[in-house]
Amino acid sequence: MSECTHVSELPRAEPAARSATCLECLAVGSHPVQLRLCLVCGHVACCDSSPYRHASGHYAETGHPVMRSFEPGESWRWCFTDQLLV
Repeated sequence: MSECTHVSELPRAEPAARSATCLECLAVGSHPVQLRLCLVCGHVACCDSSPYRHASGHYAETGHPVMRSFEPGESWRWCFTDQLLV
């Protein structure tokens, strides 16, 4: 996988997840397709295949560039800024 400049800026210890699911989806009565974890602050949000795309919204709101899959058995990371797997 490629590297980006944002990976080196992440906290050394991965932040603890703030929730077990996408709270924004719960608030609007939706269900996330898959979950993502912000590697800057631990915010859990739904993926772009979900109706509300809350992980992308979190990036747009905060500028936190890197998230990872929050699904069991998956560990891939995505940089929103560079648009690549890291």
